[in-house]
Amino acid sequence: MQVQVEEINDVKRKIHVEVPAERVSAAIDRSFASIQKKATLSGFRKGKAPLAMIKKYYRAAMQDEVMRRLYEETLFPALTDNKLEPVDAPLIEDMSLIEEGTPFKYSALIEVMPKILLKDYKGLAVKKERYAADAAAVDAEIERMRENMAQLLPVEEGVVEAGMVLTVDYSFAVPGHPDEDSSGQDAQVEVGKGTLLPGLEEGLTGMALGETKEIAVTLPDSHGNPELAGSGAVFTVTLKEMKKKELSALDDEFAQQFGEFETLAEMRGKLAEIRETQMKERIENDLKVRIIDALIEQNPLEVPDALVRRQTDFMLENMKNRLKGQNMSLEMMGLDEEGFRARFWPEATQKVKGGLLVMALVEQENIVVADDDLEARYAKIAAGDETLLERVRTFYAAQKNAHNSLIAEIKEDKAIAFLLEHAVISEVDAAELNGAAEQ
Repeated sequence: MQVQVEEINDVKRKIHVEVPAERVSAAIDRSFASIQKKATLSGFRKGKAPLAMIKKYYRAAMQDEVMRRLYEETLFPALTDNKLEPVDAPLIEDMSLIEEGTPFKYSALIEVMPKILLKDYKGLAVKKERYAADAAAVDAEIERMRENMAQLLPVEEGVVEAGMVLTVDYSFAVPGHPDEDSSGQDAQVEVGKGTLLPGLEEGLTGMALGETKEIAVTLPDSHGNPELAGSGAVFTVTLKEMKKKELSALDDEFAQQFGEFETLAEMRGKLAEIRETQMKERIENDLKVRIIDALIEQNPLEVPDALVRRQTDFMLENMKNRLKGQNMSLEMMGLDEEGFRARFWPEATQKVKGGLLVMALVEQENIVVADDDLEARYAKIAAGDETLLERVRTFYAAQKNAHNSLIAEIKEDKAIAFLLEHAVISEVDAAELNGAAEQ
């Protein structure tokens, strides 16, 4: 058997295999002999049909069986002999026909893990957002809480204005695409939030109770059917009810509705503390992403598409679960599964690259997890609950896979901490950081 390995790039290999003619002929003979024992042809008892007739009527079955057998018998030994470990199932290409006295040739495309030797990972230059208190952000949160506590009062006269909550019956149609048609009754929409399709909010504004109106809209670029992105569509809307929000006064009595506060000033102070904690946590998480991006930039590599596909599938399932918890779906966001994968492929690729480089750093710097590291992580999971802490210890002691995953997670955290410890970090304002990201 002849085997040639063609290196396409750092992660793709093409294996060319040629099985000798004599081995092919022997496999054909064995296949026909096996078929002859089981075959039933008109005029002959089972297993007694002449071999010539078997070859005439069962040639296609023989070719399928021999092709599959020779592939199974030769590809994986060829991979082993050449020390190749595919990260996914091989893709068979250029497979020749099975013929007596003729070599059987085929090619298999595989992906392998890249060889990584980290060179530049100390002294990485990264920017970190400087935390800034923002009273306006706290005010905006209080206003959101105020809106959530607002009463909806019916409006019997006048027309639709920004800030109103409407109850409507509607039908939706895309000219020339009846499959897109839909309708609904007693749907609630809020005008003035900027969350509706382009054209719909403007069309609703100014409507009167009982009025029916056709409103032209434009489907967004993110629509689930790419062929319809940017196309025109029509809502036929009947306005059944208008309500206006009545907001509570911003005073101590408003703050007391939330249980733990006596005064509005006390609530504002607590919200400021919460925001500071959340913002600093976000800043630290953003910094970790930036240090990984810097590591990738200094150590460029190619990664197997198979790993990126797995990452996009993981991200897709997470997204679907989050949306399900909010009674939403991908379709409601104008996406389908393939659209999601295409949109998030670059992000998934970056995550795979970062993951592989961090794993290489763990090996290169001999980063290990000690008992103290595990205990600290158990305590973090238990969040100060001593009873839960013991259950956490018991769980990870009993579940080997979960225990190994936790160790890998801690190693990754320690590797990122190592990068940050040896990085050159400069604090900048959020505006400068965001401006650089947009360029």
